[in-house]
Amino acid sequence: MINSLFRFTVCFLLFSSFLFSQDNTVPEDRIAEMGISLKDPGTPSANFVHAVRSGNLLFLAGKGPRDEEGNTITGKLGSELTVEQGYEAAKRVGVAQLSVLKAELGDLGKVKRIVKVLGMVNANPDFTEHSSVINGFSDLMVAVFGEKGKHARAAVGMGSLPGNIAVEIELIVEVEPE
Repeated sequence: MINSLFRFTVCFLLFSSFLFSQDNTVPEDRIAEMGISLKDPGTPSANFVHAVRSGNLLFLAGKGPRDEEGNTITGKLGSELTVEQGYEAAKRVGVAQLSVLKAELGDLGKVKRIVKVLGMVNANPDFTEHSSVINGFSDLMVAVFGEKGKHARAAVGMGSLPGNIAVEIELIVEVEPE
């Protein structure tokens, strides 16, 4: 009898700790807690779309950074911008991509996993801290989605980017079935 009670108590405690250790925070709530507001991504200015869905994968077009007022963040890392400024620019791209995800899915809770990120950094040839810059994007994805936000990634330097933007980031996201 005592042995059964002991086993029951252990099982109950293990199950309870599992339930309470699960992070059930809604991504939109995390975004709001960070003071971030998502905006309508609008219509692309060229002949492409913000996202294409194939099965349960959503492929997001590359986006560049814009500040809170909507101004494009431009410049080369290593001469015109610091690593910290590049990190913030990459984080701003994260906000833009979250806006696209919200517009496409209606609910960020439908994101199963951020799968792959390609981060391109507008950099001088001798700049070597591309990963530190793109961490701004990656850190935001983990802050919003937790473990689901961890992803495979490439962070590469480019001799130039469209409109002299500081960074451009595209991604692949696994989403819930339709």
